[in-house]
Amino acid sequence: GAASSSSQGSAAADGEGPLLLKRQKRPAARRSLVRYLKGREVGARGRAGLPGFEGELRGYAVRKLPELLRERELALGTLNKVFASQWLNARQVVCGTKCNTLFVVDVQSGQITRLPLMRDRGPGLARAQPSCGIHAIELNPSKTLLATGGENPNSLAVYQLPTLDPVCLGDRHGHKDWIFAIAWMSDTVAVSGSRDGTVALWRMDPDMFNGSIAWHNDAGLPLYAHIRPRVLETIPRACTNPSNRKVRALAFNRKNQELGAVSLDGYFHLWKAHSTLSRMLSIRLPYCRENVCLTYCDELSLYAVGSQSHVSFLDLRHGHQNIRPLCSREGGTGVRSLSFYQHLVTVGTGHGSLLFYDVRAQKFLEEKASASPDSSPGPAARKLKLTCGRGWLNHDDLWVNYFGGMGEFPNALYTHCYNWPEMKLFVAGGPLPSGLHGNYAGLWS
Repeated sequence: GAASSSSQGSAAADGEGPLLLKRQKRPAARRSLVRYLKGREVGARGRAGLPGFEGELRGYAVRKLPELLRERELALGTLNKVFASQWLNARQVVCGTKCNTLFVVDVQSGQITRLPLMRDRGPGLARAQPSCGIHAIELNPSKTLLATGGENPNSLAVYQLPTLDPVCLGDRHGHKDWIFAIAWMSDTVAVSGSRDGTVALWRMDPDMFNGSIAWHNDAGLPLYAHIRPRVLETIPRACTNPSNRKVRALAFNRKNQELGAVSLDGYFHLWKAHSTLSRMLSIRLPYCRENVCLTYCDELSLYAVGSQSHVSFLDLRHGHQNIRPLCSREGGTGVRSLSFYQHLVTVGTGHGSLLFYDVRAQKFLEEKASASPDSSPGPAARKLKLTCGRGWLNHDDLWVNYFGGMGEFPNALYTHCYNWPEMKLFVAGGPLPSGLHGNYAGLWS
């Protein structure tokens, strides 16, 4: 239908021009494919002539895309392990690394631009070890703010988009250990999860980023606000392994205003999230080794948790605590990144491959040859697996002495993100053993 007056500004900002507020009478929709496509051509607003048809078409495209993807590797120089990534626009992806570098890569030209990190206020306040890096990058729903780690990985840094000017740094009375995960609950409220076992809720004051110019001090360095969390919640301590109470991943369910988290002691936690966080439940996950990623699917109301050898689906509606595990066992190197789009789950593994799981069909996508109607059904069908390129590995003393100078070392795919309108997939990571230094990045299209 026609948009309400409140969205007039945002549509104009998107370059569509102001919307007509008076709804014009439209002739009754005729159900034909030609009329449907014509309607799309002239930009008919709202549901086009065939309700559900576009959805069907898109669902088909989503299932077909993975087998058509081809890789083009991107050179990242000597950066160490890309842990996080997000598309900024059709050409640029912002990434964070283990060597605490925040950079933007242009996927067409390969050009890399490093971004300055925000510094805690005060002399060398609780400087964390430099080896942990940036584990999370998240854009708010309107893509006007980006949240990630600061120079001190315990602090939450917020930048304005598209300029990437610094807005504020959450370095006061916040986390005492590295930030592993970030989720936006609205355009101005973000939550961070830390290795110290806490979840912090931060509110950005619109006055901080509504000015069109960034403020600078006498030395020409950008100025930004130093903020404290509105709420700091400690997750419950499991009696089994109290030292492992580390928040590893977060996911926000916008429809129900609920925040999910997984902790390294093998638990899933759920909070009602409004202006504060009130805990609803904590349940033990069936596979408790290395639960390192979490995502939520609106369409299916499912959380997906990635662990060492499984993806577990959690259905928490109406008090069901349905957990369906799915084995992704490939040499026990585990699930390192997860994403949901419609009913397709993309799994990035610890040994350089991407797998695709159709939740509705409850099976992995298969290779074209084995998925043909003529091929006999049964265990012979091979699941579709995209294997990533070699990337770059630093052949240092550790590599020679401990890994015997192994020639081939698969990369763990710590992060991936889709640009669905252009059907592109950015994938990045680096060698799995923590002592090895290297990187991988590729554009699949």
